[in-house]
Amino acid sequence: MALVQCSFFSESLGLSSSMTVIIPQAPKSHAGINGGRKGARKYPVLYLLHGMSDDHTSWSRQTFIERYVSGMGLVVVMPAVNRSYYSDMHSGPKYWTFLSQELPELVESFFPVSDRREDTFAAGLSMGGYGAFKLALTRPEKFAAAASFSGALDPQALAGLIPERNQEHVSNFGDKSVYGTTNDLYHVSRELAKSSSVKPRLFQCCGTEDFLYRDNLKFKEHLEALNFDLTYEDGPGDHEWGYWDVSIRKALRWLNLQ
Repeated sequence: MALVQCSFFSESLGLSSSMTVIIPQAPKSHAGINGGRKGARKYPVLYLLHGMSDDHTSWSRQTFIERYVSGMGLVVVMPAVNRSYYSDMHSGPKYWTFLSQELPELVESFFPVSDRREDTFAAGLSMGGYGAFKLALTRPEKFAAAASFSGALDPQALAGLIPERNQEHVSNFGDKSVYGTTNDLYHVSRELAKSSSVKPRLFQCCGTEDFLYRDNLKFKEHLEALNFDLTYEDGPGDHEWGYWDVSIRKALRWLNLQ
């Protein structure tokens, strides 16, 4: 495996950005002249998203993700989005455009990853769980599956739950309600369910001691009512890295890559 710290300029953000990428190491038989990758395979790719207080290094520092994907033939992309809530910010850069459009194009040009839907996945914790489900539910033609761990799946409700974050919520989404917009996972999942578009597989888990547990139960019931292909788990756990380290292993098994 190779662990790559990649810095690049983002046109949609208008600034330099960073991502951490885990790449399988090709066998010597695939090496071409001058270190080229003659006949190199295109790997499936997992976009692994960080939470509100984290950055692109957090998954590799706080879990054994590099060890967990060893031998899976999977590229893992961990981008930095600051505290944007994976939105085109009302008062800030267009992080949703970056994540959903520009980043996959950059990754496919930089690294040996497949561009096929059946090889493209997303996962994340807390704010990143929201981002992962938003990717799969908004771009189902691109993402075959997504996983949310302790997902902050209802940003409007979270702003009410943590009043000190209200100003940050306005900075991200504006002063109008998120409900009924493309930033509302309830809305986008209902619209997708009514359409003839292909639907992603979804994995959702949350600890029963987590302050977001009730919100996760509510969204689980919503997805089940819409007949999404959902795998749901809960059990003892709080909003912390020990729980997420176990969760990512479960999600990797659930992906069932061949």
